[in-house]
Amino acid sequence: MALIKSISGIRGTIGGTLGDNLTPIDTVKFAAAYGSWLIQRNAEKERLTVVIGRDARTSGKMISSLVANTLVGLGIDVVDLGLSTTPTVEVAVTLESADGGIILTASHNPKQWNALKLLNEKGEFLNSIEGQKILELAESDTIEFSEVDDLGVYSKNRDYVQKHIEEVLNLELVDVAAIKKANFRVVLDAVNSTGGIFIPALLQALGVECVKLYCEPNGDFPHNPEPLKEHLGEISKLVVKEKADFGIVVDPDVDRLALVCEDGSMFGEEYTLVACADYVLSKKGGNTVSNLSSSRALRDVTQKYGGQYTASAVGEVNVVQLMKDTRAIIGGEGNGGIIYPDSHYGRDSLVGVALFLSHMAKGNLSCKELRESYPSYFMSKNKIQLTPRIDVDTILELMAEKYQNEDISTIDGVKVDFDTEWVHLRKSNTEPIIRIYTESTSQENADNLAQRIISEIREIIK
Repeated sequence: MALIKSISGIRGTIGGTLGDNLTPIDTVKFAAAYGSWLIQRNAEKERLTVVIGRDARTSGKMISSLVANTLVGLGIDVVDLGLSTTPTVEVAVTLESADGGIILTASHNPKQWNALKLLNEKGEFLNSIEGQKILELAESDTIEFSEVDDLGVYSKNRDYVQKHIEEVLNLELVDVAAIKKANFRVVLDAVNSTGGIFIPALLQALGVECVKLYCEPNGDFPHNPEPLKEHLGEISKLVVKEKADFGIVVDPDVDRLALVCEDGSMFGEEYTLVACADYVLSKKGGNTVSNLSSSRALRDVTQKYGGQYTASAVGEVNVVQLMKDTRAIIGGEGNGGIIYPDSHYGRDSLVGVALFLSHMAKGNLSCKELRESYPSYFMSKNKIQLTPRIDVDTILELMAEKYQNEDISTIDGVKVDFDTEWVHLRKSNTEPIIRIYTESTSQENADNLAQRIISEIREIIK
């Protein structure tokens, strides 16, 4: 099993031994470190507030209770949204004028995993400096809890399903009237997590008929919860059977959005952002951002509207910072994460669904036709297992040197852009592997490029 500590939070498997898994003691230890960091950060404030919320996985109630009571023990008030989504907690932090937030979710990981994902007072993920400070506090003995008269106040707030939906409906480019007029019929796979609460409520508000598949928020994931093609056979068949306009798939914490065309084929996670950006850019030109491992299609669509596309290092916090720096009007990650600053700086599937429905309602194309209207790129995702004695940084430096005459980025590993394809090499932060992502004009070409690069790395290792 595993316990992984990083600047963005702590995640691990439930059960097992202290320090090797996400045990109750590890949970309290890390929640206390976060709370102490908030207290130090806001030394001038008498009372602090933290918003928490969880996905539907079966360990969520236990982890939530541990986190909430630890914060209360530090003298911090807690607003508990209960079953919620990552973007909902992000929105709630600002609406509640809170000092931070914690989302209790292991995102697309299987049900034995859970995690604490940490937010600042803007409802955004912490940067590396802030995250490192919390990791240091977690290993220190300087955390001081409150005396009985100074304990925090715990309260529940179950209004944020409607509040988040209202925030989405009020966005300028979400055309509620056009969506209602279109009379869409969709199938939703929410993998038995909180998307089964939030997405149907959003669709109802938009006048969209929803056929539910795995929408009971009981945390019993019926298939691998990562919204990839190989896990989505059932919804593909059901979309065709129900003669739906398209299918919607979200991960357990509802920050990743995948779509299924009316013929059961995948719209493609990479193209969720492309389609939403196409719609937004058509209404108001501007710049876009995605990470280095995302499809070139976003660049192509952005340039079509006269905007500037920029690639960031992998990681939501890096995408958000570059979006702010370039004043991007939409951005995100190729895993189906839509970041729309007019709403908030976080991946949000509710926003993505509303923008995509607006795009469909105002166009004359089916979901399949819309997908075929975009440049076709194909990706291959691979990895090389290394032994701990191999210096990954040296391998990446040698690969950068080998391709120095090409268009190279080294802000996050090594990315080499060729005329019609690219390769991105990154080292893992948690295991001795090199991740190898390629994209080209056909699946065969993408696979061949990946195998060529793998062969070249193995020659270096010899």
